[in-house]
Amino acid sequence: MSGIVTADGAGEVWLDGPEPWRQTRRLARALTAIESGGEAAWARIAFPRAGSAVTVGFTGPPGVGKSTLTAALARELRTRGEPVAVLAFDPTSPLTGGAVLGDRVRMADLETDPGVFIRSMATRGASGGLARAAAAAADLLDAAGFPWILVETVGAGQAQTQIRRNSDLVVLVTAPGLGDGVQAIKSGTMEIADVFVVNKSDLAGAGAARRAIEDAVGPGRGERPPVVSTVARAGEGAAELLDVVSDCFAGLKAGGHIAARRSARYRRRVLDLYRHAVLRLAMDAVDSALDGAPESQQNRAPGNTGPRADDPYDLADRLVAGFVGGFRRDGGQRS
Repeated sequence: MSGIVTADGAGEVWLDGPEPWRQTRRLARALTAIESGGEAAWARIAFPRAGSAVTVGFTGPPGVGKSTLTAALARELRTRGEPVAVLAFDPTSPLTGGAVLGDRVRMADLETDPGVFIRSMATRGASGGLARAAAAAADLLDAAGFPWILVETVGAGQAQTQIRRNSDLVVLVTAPGLGDGVQAIKSGTMEIADVFVVNKSDLAGAGAARRAIEDAVGPGRGERPPVVSTVARAGEGAAELLDVVSDCFAGLKAGGHIAARRSARYRRRVLDLYRHAVLRLAMDAVDSALDGAPESQQNRAPGNTGPRADDPYDLADRLVAGFVGGFRRDGGQRS
């Protein structure tokens, strides 16, 4: 790509040179703007220029070495001359609103490499192990010309499958010593994984963990997904993993699956944005309806014989009817 068009906080548009991925300060400021509420403005600029990068998602239970493995894969990409961007997500404290962002500590040696861009982001209460701004952030890095984007979730449980909606393929990482390893990652996350990794495979029980995964994902999935053994802290298995991921992406692309997945992600993204907008409207409607309304049944003091509020089902039905009626009227005017 010859350049990247972005916008600063004031909406000014700029176009920069032939290797926009080298503009780390501008990318960092843009990502900060995306996190701070400028998601839509930046996505509108970056999305039309995105679509060339291979986006690989890393998920799995806490403590299996996702950050270390992500860093090892980034190093392997650099040995092959490939620029790489890393988006690493950390949970946000429900009490302070802060996040440790510890992934940067485990990837500190990569930060001096001009071909590596690392961004830690807090989930800010979003579910699924990612932040709401994840898609827009990936769009920007893709538009900047990074051929590889590695997305690392927080320690994810069985139901946290959001990473599938934000990546071309998913690497599920586990390790020996998790008790029932398949139980820890079964259903949900196992169903979305394209590649499985048994990290810390120098520990006792690594062989059993690998066999358990192979047994669990064999029936009913057609061709069995590959399982790779790694020792990420020593860099062992990183080259094999990159080869497997590259072959997997090529196979999925040749079969039309990458295009289908990206189409499904686009639809889901529009639906999520639409749902978010409608939810804001619904919250405003509820606040307006309850403003000055009679005291709710739950909060009535004993012996209070004053007027009662509508039961919540009737009130919700009336609000929905009003919303749908307004929607139809607006649609009629546009037709």
